[in-house]
Amino acid sequence: MQPITGKELEYIVDSMSNEDLLMKQCAALAATTGNQALRQLSLQMIQTHQQHYQTLLNSIQQHQNLAPTQPQ
Repeated sequence: MQPITGKELEYIVDSMSNEDLLMKQCAALAATTGNQALRQLSLQMIQTHQQHYQTLLNSIQQHQNLAPTQPQ
């Protein structure tokens, strides 16, 4: 396994931030909507975005042991 580049790390971090924002938006919708079907859909979308976030976090953790300990 190759270490990830700084650019790849930035992309993953940005994607994690986006997934977090999407979870918050779905949670706000679920909390405020009176439509039960829309509430269920938003709760399902929260789970989907949580899975995406976890996948991205796992990617970083898998590459963590490959990262240099000293700046290069």
